[in-house]
Amino acid sequence: MNPNWKNFLLSENALFDNDTDIVFPSPEREGNKRIYPIAHLGVLTIAGSDAAKFLQGQITCNINDITDAKSSLGALCNPKGRAITTFLLVKNADDFLMILPQELLASVKKRLQMYVLRSKVTLTDSSDALCLIGLYDEASQPGEVPEQRFATSSQENIVVNLQNRNLIIAGADNAQGLWEKQVKLGFQPEDSAQWRYLDIISGIPWLTAETSEEFIPQMLNLDKLGGISFNKGCYTGQEIVARTHYLGKAKREMFLAECDALATPEPNSTIIDDSAGTEQSVGKVLYAQNGQNTCKMLVILQISDTNAYNLRLKNHNQDKLTLLTM
Repeated sequence: MNPNWKNFLLSENALFDNDTDIVFPSPEREGNKRIYPIAHLGVLTIAGSDAAKFLQGQITCNINDITDAKSSLGALCNPKGRAITTFLLVKNADDFLMILPQELLASVKKRLQMYVLRSKVTLTDSSDALCLIGLYDEASQPGEVPEQRFATSSQENIVVNLQNRNLIIAGADNAQGLWEKQVKLGFQPEDSAQWRYLDIISGIPWLTAETSEEFIPQMLNLDKLGGISFNKGCYTGQEIVARTHYLGKAKREMFLAECDALATPEPNSTIIDDSAGTEQSVGKVLYAQNGQNTCKMLVILQISDTNAYNLRLKNHNQDKLTLLTM
């Protein structure tokens, strides 16, 4: 995290559990407008005259669909078609900004660097130079933000629309002024963990070190989210991803679930079904986050008959899970 940005947040009464979990202790917040510092995601910049061609051979989404006005979710896969990371890819002039989990950024950069070879491509960790800020306004009016999900606008900062939320990519020199302006407009600082909570209920499938290389992109619903192109040509892992699509053999799928667990389940925690009187492992937790009254999580489940499941976490409390509509 940029040290000046961190010092500014500290001056705004932020508390840092670590460099990615930021808390704002305050009385109960009022209204429906929130502003979030997002430090658990990082920014990998892919630049150079061959950047688009290079990425087209590595990622699941179609680089030709990504413009200054449209961003996209996607995945970087290993040769077996398993997602190493998911990301949000944003165009910034001639460069591409890959927004991905901070904990995976270094390994993803190293993996991509292996394929650069003689291509005119540079990979840069821009997490210090660029700050990520989230805005949530339940009462946002049409016309204030781009209308389409992942629609993107760029003036002083880059703004990506996430329905009634916006992800803002701001230069470190602009972030403080942007924050102060939004606070004056009534946006109240909120804990960074609650942005993860909003990502979960929006069905955005971020990976962690525990879930990296565990699932093919369709299991993460990336096909439904527009993050897989099936006509763009070859990329690493494409054969497995395409075969799953054309043969219809994805046996697992991502769902939104909730439970009353006091402790947030860890990524890749086992989910069991005891509807038949015995405990059968039927899925995994992708990631979870406690909210005010409940714990929400994205889970990967076998899709044979989810309506018949009696789902529980495989922990000492055997916490019951309820599937929700995304």
